[in-house]
Amino acid sequence: MATLYVAEFEEMPHTSGSKVPAALAPPLAEQTVAIAAGSAATTNPFNARTRFVRLHTDAICSVNFAIAPTATAAMMRLAAGATEYFGVPKGASYKVAVIVNT
Repeated sequence: MATLYVAEFEEMPHTSGSKVPAALAPPLAEQTVAIAAGSAATTNPFNARTRFVRLHTDAICSVNFAIAPTATAAMMRLAAGATEYFGVPKGASYKVAVIVNT
């Protein structure tokens, strides 16, 4: 079964006063979503403190972010094995939806 792995983060680490382009672990929350022919979204909305999310997919898929998202194959495509970071509105109760793509 193909899976989208979702990790939520609030901030980036600092070193010598500069932000490091990485997520500050541990994540605020983690969820998985099965990637299938129909759109499926994370069960829980993002944590109120979440400012960006890390998505990792083990299959080609498309994703969509919203309060009640529905993904279609015409939306943002991720390659199999891809790991991407996305900023999200803090406290907006967003979720991410995913659907299989080719």
